[in-house]
Amino acid sequence: MDDSEEFKKRNHDFVERMAADEEMRGLTRGWVEAATRHEYSYHFTWLGRPIIQFPQDIVATQEIIWRVQPDLIIETGIARGGSLVFSASMLELLGGDRLVVGIDVDIREHNRVEIERHPLSRRIKMIQGSSVDESVVREVAGHAEGRQTVLVMLDSNHTHEHVLRELELYSPLVTPGSYLIVYDTVVEQMPEGTYPDRPWGRGDNPLTAVREFLARGTDFEVDREVEDKLLITVAPGGYLRRVR
Repeated sequence: MDDSEEFKKRNHDFVERMAADEEMRGLTRGWVEAATRHEYSYHFTWLGRPIIQFPQDIVATQEIIWRVQPDLIIETGIARGGSLVFSASMLELLGGDRLVVGIDVDIREHNRVEIERHPLSRRIKMIQGSSVDESVVREVAGHAEGRQTVLVMLDSNHTHEHVLRELELYSPLVTPGSYLIVYDTVVEQMPEGTYPDRPWGRGDNPLTAVREFLARGTDFEVDREVEDKLLITVAPGGYLRRVR
């Protein structure tokens, strides 16, 4: 007997109850704050490259990619390349001529070398430059031409101004039904002084940019089910689905 639908409904009901559990949400917030002090997200790799993400968000992104099946993924922020390799591995499973395009203002040579020598490098295109530079955006848009399904992930400079500009520039490239994922919206929930050496913090971060972007009236909405299921995530309010 196929109980797939019953299984889905049971899970949905549990997720709803879990999301409404304030005690559990409080425990989650405390855990995230403590884990951040230990640079928890820096401790994991994907197929050999540091990915610098919570494992929970990696799993959620995997689910989205498998469901949406994009033929192009655009990522702002490369760091050590683990996220590019992750996206490339998912696209490899999907087959075809799928590609991930990564943008970073400073692609360090040792990281570039390791990414280019990776077995999945043929699915990776790297662009050095600011993600909000007009010439960079034009180059990325060129890769999006003719693509049926485009997914975007924003994970570069986390200031309000920069992320808002990225949202303005890259949201038109996202195809209906696909996602625009904005990482590190959790900054808004962290205690004051968590990021003393960074130009972002409470009141000036990816979540404040997302809120302004959505308030303007867009084709996107927050997919609350993703964060309700995860609870532990660096992207609360940051999983945006294009609905039209």
